Amino acid sequence: MRCEAKTIGVISDTHGLLRAEATAALRGCDAIVHAGDIGKPEVLEQLAALAPLTAIRGNVDTWATDLPETAVLTLAGKRFYVIHNVKELELDARAAGFAAVISGHSHVPKSETRGGVLYLNPGSAGPRRFKLPVAIAKIRVREDGVGAELITLPV
Repeated sequence: MRCEAKTIGVISDTHGLLRAEATAALRGCDAIVHAGDIGKPEVLEQLAALAPLTAIRGNVDTWATDLPETAVLTLAGKRFYVIHNVKELELDARAAGFAAVISGHSHVPKSETRGGVLYLNPGSAGPRRFKLPVAIAKIRVREDGVGAELITLPV
């Protein structure tokens, strides 16, 4: 049986601001992950209207006591671990069978593969901090693995 490619839209650090550019970029994804620092519950409602949503609580989400601090998502046979601050990761992602670790917190977009595991931070899609880009990411899930694309939003 052949696995069709799937796309996960990844967003983080919206801090209560879900930009129209982010919504447009995430439209058509098979799933969406919000890696924390959501800011307001309305952000989750709007994202859930686009695709199935996995969201975790970030350090500013004191209102979101019902959200977990970490999550596991499986799509097209690949497992993804979601944590807000990757510096708090306390597991060996490769040994645990994860294809990718998705995080946020730093506001710095970054995609790198270490030990066969993709480590992805989409950056911040909310209010601009310093001179950092406003960004999201997409993960392409294929039978042979996963790949990421960082997307700077035109804001």
